[in-house]
Amino acid sequence: MLAGAQAAWRRWRDDRACRQRAIPDALWQLTLARYPFLGWRTADQLTRLRRLATLFLARKEFSGAQGLMVTDEMAVAVAAQAVLPILNLDGGLDLYAGFVGIVVHRDAVVAAREVMDADGVVHEYDEELAGEAMQDGPVMLSWQDVEEAVEGSSQAGCAYNVTIHEFAHVIDMVNGGADGVPPLLGRAARQHWIEVMEAAYTDFCTQVDAQRQTSIDPYAADSIEEFFAVAVETFYVQPLELQRAAPSVYRLFVAYFHEDPARHSAR
Repeated sequence: MLAGAQAAWRRWRDDRACRQRAIPDALWQLTLARYPFLGWRTADQLTRLRRLATLFLARKEFSGAQGLMVTDEMAVAVAAQAVLPILNLDGGLDLYAGFVGIVVHRDAVVAAREVMDADGVVHEYDEELAGEAMQDGPVMLSWQDVEEAVEGSSQAGCAYNVTIHEFAHVIDMVNGGADGVPPLLGRAARQHWIEVMEAAYTDFCTQVDAQRQTSIDPYAADSIEEFFAVAVETFYVQPLELQRAAPSVYRLFVAYFHEDPARHSAR
């Protein structure tokens, strides 16, 4: 009884937020037009996507870095892409409950890094970041790179979407540190996921090491967690490329995200 009352209260709260924070029709249609990998879904799916994006905007706090003004158009663009991977997941927005802040920079950010090698020597270097998702937040995004997602690919022709990429990391970190394994039900499902991803990752790294041209961004070879995030953005932005390059990963994602983008792209 208590659980039912709580669920009813949550629906009432979310319905009120959707009424009070409704995304204007013109702005929503503009967003779908600018990011065509969003708009091919059914009317029911787009209604759910819009509701999730609205609730995302109601629960998260956007801030612009170094005087950048985050406009409604910018916030809706980020929200619509951020909720795409959770559109059909049972956890929904609860998967993003571990953080509140989203910091938007005008351009990529240079961050000072330190890494210790096997001999215990600390090396310092600068890394240029288009985005970064940290445990417990915030999520950082470069607006210039978010805008580049309109084209859906990098200069090298690989799938490119910094928003989907960083929120794939957020999903990955729900159960702790990033390891390329999202929340899964049961030990068997987790073991199957690891086997498929590790085999595909090893094969991909072999291709990159051999300097073969790949349709997946070579950055994915950096680590298994980056392979996961890059594969997710490819799944949504250039699904046929992921299906060709890593069919086992594509099938894994279809089962997990409950969506088959390549079927639409192949039409």
